[in-house]
Amino acid sequence: MAGVSNLHRQRGLSLSGLILALVLIGLAAVIGMQVVPAVVEFQSIKKAVLDARNKGNSAAEIVYFYNKAAVSGYITSVAGSDLVIVKEDGMYVVSFAYEKKLPLVGPASLLLEFSSTTDSKK
Repeated sequence: MAGVSNLHRQRGLSLSGLILALVLIGLAAVIGMQVVPAVVEFQSIKKAVLDARNKGNSAAEIVYFYNKAAVSGYITSVAGSDLVIVKEDGMYVVSFAYEKKLPLVGPASLLLEFSSTTDSKK
């Protein structure tokens, strides 16, 4: 009888539970390895846009400075011509938006939508 009570107190992970956990961890790792570079690129684009806005005194200069930063920062998702530049209250506001489609498995893919503006009100 003592052996039966020990079985009820034992805890652990079955082989099928372990396999399922490893599959889920692997899936999360694969998705993470694709999403993290896209988010890092978005942060680089935001920084380049803000720096270009601070350096430029006109819309053409903002595009010029952004294109220089994009080339040196290996930014390919947003070109200078994709920037929306509007002058509000004597200051330029620069906005951009783009989508990044990451293929997962077969027909399944993950769509990331990025957008940002230099407007301090938004």
